[in-house]
Amino acid sequence: MELSSRQEKILAQIVEEYAETASPVGSVTMAKLFGVSPATVRAEMARLESMGLIAQPHTSAGRVPTDAGYRYYVNNLVVSDAKDEVEDRGLHALEKRVSSQSRADAAIRGAVDSLVELTGNLGLATVGGQLYLSGISRLFMQPEFIDTSRVQAVAKLLDNLEPWLLEAAPGEALNIFIGHENPIGKNSEVSLIISKFSSPFSDRSYIGVLGPTRQNYMRVMGLVRYAGQMLEETLKENL
Repeated sequence: MELSSRQEKILAQIVEEYAETASPVGSVTMAKLFGVSPATVRAEMARLESMGLIAQPHTSAGRVPTDAGYRYYVNNLVVSDAKDEVEDRGLHALEKRVSSQSRADAAIRGAVDSLVELTGNLGLATVGGQLYLSGISRLFMQPEFIDTSRVQAVAKLLDNLEPWLLEAAPGEALNIFIGHENPIGKNSEVSLIISKFSSPFSDRSYIGVLGPTRQNYMRVMGLVRYAGQMLEETLKENL
């Protein structure tokens, strides 16, 4: 699937604005931003919609990204280096909280809690058969979870998350499962962003976040990747 430069910019803006506002993005807003007519933007939006990258909620004239739109954005439009993706303040806070710990469990909990505070998502880590979770209340405060059926779907996903990670052992340094891509909880409409890292306890150690598909992917991916790097270094040095 190939997009023009303008289509990519429009898709990126829809993803990023929707992440900030949780409201569908309209053509008038986009037209002002790009200095073109609303009709031009509507035509480009129609093309993106025909490709399955954005959709129009029935209650709104605006558009929202689909899972496929998020996947295109993540694969093609997100910077790959962690330090380019996150402001230094967030990285520094995470690094300080993790590296100052002398015990493994405290370092892991510190990393997970930092991800919760910095992203507003649920933070998780699984190390040597031990599952660490934090931020469930923060996750369910997000507007997507007014619908109780979505809360139940997430709960089911969490029940099956650790056994699935142990069995599947995703091998990339950073693994991103968007919406229906989640092998468990396909209908939960959440994204799982996890980093694999080495630890003295297990060769299948992961840290990451679980949140709505409406994410600031650039920032969250950078934080998760950096959290994995910091844990790997800290556990190697202190244990």
